[in-house]
Amino acid sequence: MEKLAVRGRPREFDTDVALASALRVFWTKGYDGASLTDLTDAMGITRPSLYAAFGNKEALFKSALDLYQAEKLAYVRSAVEAPTARGVAERMFAGTIDNITSECPGCLGVIATVSCGNQDSPIRDDVHERVRSFRCAIVDRMQRAIDEGDFTIPVEAEAMTRYLLALLQGISVQAGSGASRDELKRVAEAALAIWPGR
Repeated sequence: MEKLAVRGRPREFDTDVALASALRVFWTKGYDGASLTDLTDAMGITRPSLYAAFGNKEALFKSALDLYQAEKLAYVRSAVEAPTARGVAERMFAGTIDNITSECPGCLGVIATVSCGNQDSPIRDDVHERVRSFRCAIVDRMQRAIDEGDFTIPVEAEAMTRYLLALLQGISVQAGSGASRDELKRVAEAALAIWPGR
């Protein structure tokens, strides 16, 4: 089969680096608040390059979240494999703090909040599905912890998941407001000190 010739010059930028830059813009400004100029300036590319490499703004956002989930949310898989519910929380706190104090900060829950304020946003359903999948994994793990007797008081899996995610989102918001890594770790330690289980 004959190969088609590739027209134009090869890309002169790293798409993963560009996506990480785009993700930072979306994290700080939300999907609707991020203009194409904001994105191209942060990514260091032109609009034609953005369209050629990623498609439109919606496709760019989804690609950025794909990269984020693959590289930055790997700790979630490790967390749900922890032997106890407290271990899940410890790994979630550690992973979140490492993530938001890295070169490409962010939190899927916070990104969802700032990205989906507009009911008609084209990425609303996609983000909500990603967050739903993330939450379901934690709810299932918390239910297993309840069944295995991890908690010292009666709790519900859904409520414990909401509690944990609220703490993680709060840490992400504090990081965005300038809290240091050490300050965030102290918040996590305080939360774990009152965690209702082993």
